[in-house]
Amino acid sequence: MLSRLPAFVFAFAAAASAPLVHGQNALTSGDPLVEARETRAWLTRIQDAANKRNFAGTVVVSAGGTVASTRMAHYCEGRDQFERIDSLDGQVRNVYRHNDVVHTVWPQRRVAVVEQRDQMSSFPGLLQAGSDHVQEFYELKPVAIERVAGHEANVLLLRPRDKMRFGYRLWAEKTTGLLLRAEVLGEQGEVLESSAFSDVSIGIRSQPDSVLQSIKKLDGFRMLRPVLVPARLEAEGWTVKTSVPGFKMVSCVKRPFDGSSRAPSSAADQALQTVYSDGLTYVSIFIEPYSPERHTQSMFTTIGATQTMMRREGDWWVTVMGDVPTATLRQFAKGVERKK
Repeated sequence: MLSRLPAFVFAFAAAASAPLVHGQNALTSGDPLVEARETRAWLTRIQDAANKRNFAGTVVVSAGGTVASTRMAHYCEGRDQFERIDSLDGQVRNVYRHNDVVHTVWPQRRVAVVEQRDQMSSFPGLLQAGSDHVQEFYELKPVAIERVAGHEANVLLLRPRDKMRFGYRLWAEKTTGLLLRAEVLGEQGEVLESSAFSDVSIGIRSQPDSVLQSIKKLDGFRMLRPVLVPARLEAEGWTVKTSVPGFKMVSCVKRPFDGSSRAPSSAADQALQTVYSDGLTYVSIFIEPYSPERHTQSMFTTIGATQTMMRREGDWWVTVMGDVPTATLRQFAKGVERKK
């Protein structure tokens, strides 16, 4: 599922249609919580498993009545990581990653996009850039042991310490810590998003050639290598004033609209992208020149946990999106100002 955003933005969100019976009780229970140090240890274990374990399985993601599935394989050899993700629904798409270089391939269109890895983690990862103080804004509580995709898992509840972020329920495989299922929870404990393995094998033999050989077979494809140029908001004439605690800027770049390999040469053919994170979730701000043909009207959309706001700001078009409550997104949107 693709959000209708500027050409350089692709959003894929997932949400389950019904809340778990115990969801609200789990969010409001007065049971003891683990200490901050232990919280950090749990989250780090989950992240390490996603980065350092060999595994392969089918991931099912659902949001707003839409369900999509992918086949994922991840391999490690020393310090090298290899990953392959194949879409199983809709248009054929393959993603190949070797360390921080990602090839996204559309075989039917004979197009491949080559980029550095985004800073945002994706399932079954967890922690994002700026994660050093995540325990200051979330409380963690083990709540049960359940089976997911044939594996026993510790069920963990991450409660937000304020109303500026969502809660999470996590299923971490008991032996390795690999995240087998994750849900984003709304204020009342309702499930907004869900990602889960329907089947998974852990500790499999490494097969890096399944990634490297696929990358080598792209002769005849149109290769797009978008150039991301590091930027500073103030130097580009913008400020973002927000009082949302915990969110820190983790990235600010300029990129061409069309995904071409050339560096943006002027404000007329580039977009400014800034990402803020609290260590678990994110808010992205995109600023591009206003175009009456592409930017017809301001709008606000919600798909699962992902909120998106688009509006005109003088000669510019501003898009603010993130997996955060509406009030949080509005604070960020309100704080985007053009310097005079």
